[in-house]
Amino acid sequence: MTFYTVFFSSIAYNLEDNNWGTKFPFIMKELYAKELQVEHIPEALKEINLIRELFKEYAPNCVIWDIENLEKRPPWGDNIAAHITSLSNYFYTSDGEDLFETFLKALETAARVNKVITIKSL
Repeated sequence: MTFYTVFFSSIAYNLEDNNWGTKFPFIMKELYAKELQVEHIPEALKEINLIRELFKEYAPNCVIWDIENLEKRPPWGDNIAAHITSLSNYFYTSDGEDLFETFLKALETAARVNKVITIKSL
């Protein structure tokens, strides 16, 4: 299970009633599945900002580690940093950047240079 999948699974389960892409189609269907078209970046920016805002209402223990096995928990359990107070500030990149900020920067840059955006795992 990748942290990337955990992020999107947490969105689907908590915010979309486990119906992937029903409320956030540009983030959940286009960006997650393959690529986000340039013309859909404004909608995706709205979605990622709304997801972040809605996640403020979800405690860190609402993270979905495995959407196919809801009993699975993160390997660190509930042993998380004190500054993590909700799902809105739970997700960080491997180099310590807030994942929401990373998405916002990437989306804004893609819009500015007029390019599709894709997520690739390393």
